[in-house]
Amino acid sequence: MTLTNRSTLTRRELLSRSMAAGATFAIGTGFVAARDAAWALEVNQLKPGTMATLIQMARDIYPHDRLADEFYAVAVKGYDVPESAPMIEEGISGLDAAARGRGFPSYLETGWERDRVDLLRGMQDGEFFQTIRGGLVTGLYNQKAIWPLFGYEGESFSHGGYIERGFNDISWI
Repeated sequence: MTLTNRSTLTRRELLSRSMAAGATFAIGTGFVAARDAAWALEVNQLKPGTMATLIQMARDIYPHDRLADEFYAVAVKGYDVPESAPMIEEGISGLDAAARGRGFPSYLETGWERDRVDLLRGMQDGEFFQTIRGGLVTGLYNQKAIWPLFGYEGESFSHGGYIERGFNDISWI
């Protein structure tokens, strides 16, 4: 399917919706996009709202203010497959139900980070949370594009090892 078959949004409608939405939002059918950045993510198996919630959940589990939501979206995109989709949809439904139980409309619409983290703590021992947390370790931190943001230069083996790449650079002594 092409974009024109899936959505009838004009560019003007897309921009007007983006100004009214939060940091990450769902638009049209099958897309998640950012309000303040130029990226979008097509979803095939998950609902767009589920993917937007999953991105926020990823940010709350491994919060890095210097990382854009785009990197979190890449990290969780692997869950948008037929094998994972039912478990993800069920997990996000449970997360939203927990949020409603505390008086919030949904997890994504829970305004304060500490409230979202409290919701996650309540489910941290469950299979859903552990699956997402475990997948984020590699899905997020194996992205070479974010390494410079953390000061990591990458592996050193292909460059002769760390001995030749600053191992003895001890300027603080």
